[in-house]
Amino acid sequence: MSTSPCPRPGEPEAGGPVAGPRPPVSLSPSRASDFMRCPLLYRFRVIDKLPEKPSEAATRGTLVHAVLERLFDAPAAERTPPRARELLPGQWARLLEERPELAELFADDPAGGKLARWLAEAEGLVERWFTLEDPTRLEPAERELFVETELESGLRLRGVIDRVDVAPTGEVRIVDYKTGKAPRPEYRDGALFQMTFYALVVWRLKNVIPRRLQLVYLGSGEVLTYDPVEADLRRVERRLLALWEAIAHATATGDWRPRPTKLCGWCDHQERCPEFGGTPPVYPLPVVPPPRSG
Repeated sequence: MSTSPCPRPGEPEAGGPVAGPRPPVSLSPSRASDFMRCPLLYRFRVIDKLPEKPSEAATRGTLVHAVLERLFDAPAAERTPPRARELLPGQWARLLEERPELAELFADDPAGGKLARWLAEAEGLVERWFTLEDPTRLEPAERELFVETELESGLRLRGVIDRVDVAPTGEVRIVDYKTGKAPRPEYRDGALFQMTFYALVVWRLKNVIPRRLQLVYLGSGEVLTYDPVEADLRRVERRLLALWEAIAHATATGDWRPRPTKLCGWCDHQERCPEFGGTPPVYPLPVVPPPRSG
């Protein structure tokens, strides 16, 4: 079990690079959501590790997260919108250095107009944050915190929490920044899944149930909060165990079925998906044959 800082982007599935395909060994909120959305997508990302093109939206989110994280390096009185704007070019340069493939996003933009608009959109999201929270009155206990724990069942959970605030009384608040718009009320349970996942990990690590879970939606300027209780965390733990059993079954049998939704139009893997007439790569893991009957 561990807690340590972890840089963006992404939530790692395993500790360090490993040569060749192997069965999944842990579960993060992102990968859990992948499997619930489409088991075949989970396979492509976790087992086949197929490359995906960078997207403007996801990269903008990574950039905004980096700026909000670095802003807290400054003294409280200097955490202002102008200071945040000053951080944007440097953080974008750092992302390009770490991930040169991101330059592909603006390869067809010799005049720089597309990049300028994209950076202006990121700046607008950062500035909106100041209308939702006051960073001069916040002193996060942790930022971009990598958390990992192993449940009694042996299931290993891991992820990256944007921000952890701890009150003088010891109460814990988990905060996550979202660069999109807040979901409609009927879809909020799905939005809270990631947060209750983190709350479960913190509870198992620290034996403390977070007092509040807070989603800050920069796209629409809304803040969604939820105060979990032990029953909530036990419920999400049972859900994750059932999900992990389904993943283990698919891993052993090689049966990763696509689940068509409206989101398929944004998937990078249509050419390999049977729903679009494609053929998945040869399954790279050994398959356990079904038991003989009789």
